This record gives sequence, structure tokens and C-alpha cells, in this order.
Amino acid sequence: MVSTIISAIIAGLIIGALARLALPGRQNIGIVMTIVLGILGSLIGSWLTYQFGYSNSNGGFEFIPFIVGIIVAALLIVGYLSMTGRRSRP
Repeated sequence: MVSTIISAIIAGLIIGALARLALPGRQNIGIVMTIVLGILGSLIGSWLTYQFGYSNSNGGFEFIPFIVGIIVAALLIVGYLSMTGRRSRP
């Protein structure tokens, strides 16, 4: 249980950071919100991928859900920035 939570936090950090790197400019959000939005992006992205019929038949790294998670996290970051009124700096 504890290892699952730690893994989710680390995955959220990686996915959130990659999502912020994919966005232009500098986003005015903290590391905690980056992790939270990364975790949400990962969960929603994986769920969406599997809803569209994706199956990982080789049992290795799941590349498609990872990419979709980054895209969803980037969209969540843009939504968060627009809702809080924070502007990204060039």
C-alpha cells in the first residue's frame, strides 16, 4: 500500500514535470500542484486509454497511457492556470 502511494507520487511528479515542459512559457504553479495534476493526468489518461480498447499484450512499459497522461496533465495545468487567473511567463 505504501509503495503504491509512493509510486503514484513519483509518477505524478514525472508526468507533471513533463507536462509543464511541453507547455510554452513558464507556469506559475508550485511543485505540490504539479504532482497533484500529474497524478490526476496519469489516472485520467490511463483510464481514457483503456476505455478506447488499449491492451498491453507484451507486458512491458505502457508507452501510450504514459503519453496520454502527459497530454491530460498539460490540459489540467492549462485549466488550473485559467481558473486561478495565474499567467504563464514567457
